[in-house]
Formats: sequence, C-alpha cells, structure tokens
Amino acid sequence: MGRGRAKAKQQKVARALKYSTHDTDLTALQRELKGEPSAAPPSVKDDDAEDDEEYDPDDWSASNRR
Repeated sequence: MGRGRAKAKQQKVARALKYSTHDTDLTALQRELKGEPSAAPPSVKDDDAEDDEEYDPDDWSASNRR
C-alpha cells in the first residue's frame, strides 16, 4: 500500500491548524519575549548532596579493598 491515506490525514491536520482561529494571549507573549520572569519560578530539587554521600570515591580506593 502507498502512503496516500497517511499523507491525506497529515494534510487535513495541517489545514485545520493553519486556518483555525486561536485566541492568542498577546500579553503573555510579550512577557515571554521580554524575558520577564513568570509569577512563580519553577522549584528545582538539588539532590546532588545525597548522591555525593552515597557514592564516595574514597570507598573505591585500593587501600580500602585489602
């Protein structure tokens, strides 16, 4: 089989996206383009300290293996 049906489906979706009207939040776009921070910055969990304790390179030294 050819890809006629798949191509037709892609064209249908592309046309729907191209010609449909969307309500654009221009103020949010302006904030994003200016680089202003959002209302709440995303929280980032720093778990590097936990990893450092679990895998200590000194535990793998030759002096500890004897």
